Amino acid sequence: MSGVENVRGTEGREVPPGAVENPSSVGLVAVIVAATEGEPRALTVRVPGQAPGRDDGLPAGPLVSEHATLERGLRAWVERQTHQRLGYVEQLYTFGDRDRSGDAAAGAHTLSVAYLALVREERPAGLAEAAWQNWYRYLPYEDFRQGRPPQLDAIAARLEAWAAEPAEAKLRRLRADRLGLTFGLGGGTWSDERVLERYELLFEAGLIPEAQGNAGQAVPGDPTGVPMAFDHRRVLATAIGRMRGKIKYRPVVFELMPPAFTLLQLQRSVEALAGTPLHKQNFRRLVAQQGLVEETEDVTSGTAGRPARLVRFRREVLLERPAPGLRLTPSRRP
Repeated sequence: MSGVENVRGTEGREVPPGAVENPSSVGLVAVIVAATEGEPRALTVRVPGQAPGRDDGLPAGPLVSEHATLERGLRAWVERQTHQRLGYVEQLYTFGDRDRSGDAAAGAHTLSVAYLALVREERPAGLAEAAWQNWYRYLPYEDFRQGRPPQLDAIAARLEAWAAEPAEAKLRRLRADRLGLTFGLGGGTWSDERVLERYELLFEAGLIPEAQGNAGQAVPGDPTGVPMAFDHRRVLATAIGRMRGKIKYRPVVFELMPPAFTLLQLQRSVEALAGTPLHKQNFRRLVAQQGLVEETEDVTSGTAGRPARLVRFRREVLLERPAPGLRLTPSRRP
């Protein structure tokens, strides 16, 4: 970059020239989310030196002395790697497992502070390897918009075999209960927010490459999805669960929408994030009852079919009630 040699820091990221890597090995990682044409997207970068099929990662870098705060450090890394300027940002979680960056042999814990950022998709202009990806590429079993994901049948069979392994009946029951709680198996209920719990159960059962550490290779046609560098798929799962919960009580989805949009575009974006189809009339009734949008004078043009009225987000709703979100009612639960 600009012909200046950099050194590698936490998780293989570059440390700016003249800066000293923090001896506490604190890293920063960003899950940057957009909703484009009804698809949930995450901004990824290529991470060198990974096991085959695991070079997709999230924008990340170490906290260094030139960063006055964690958030400023995060924004600096994202702009450096992708040229994406961040607007809405919130802290997501702090990850501190000893084997996060493949340095378990050294006995060092690598801390990473993860952030969730909501943006409108722009073409990455930083590293050539930066790209927007549909987040269901990495967790395909989370997408119920077209019915029950076919990947779930293969996953369920493997999980049930794992649950039946222990010789002790009590342990078998505990495992079966967890399958019901997370994957809705055995008469359990699927919760769209338990994304992280499902990922971690797959990890514990040894059904994903990450369970083998950083040496775990991607498996073609894996029903659990495409693995990512380090533990970045776990970070992504955490972000998806957070988003699914947050849209129900905060109007964060509007951070992803253009200034003016149709109600259908709004519904498609919410469905993409939640991973479930919504009843059209019920959704529109809910939006109206919550007072979340107001009509503009403009309508759609240049598309087939009847023109649709464009609406915009009513920011006054933030002052009118403490939790102006979308209490989602799926059109059906596959």
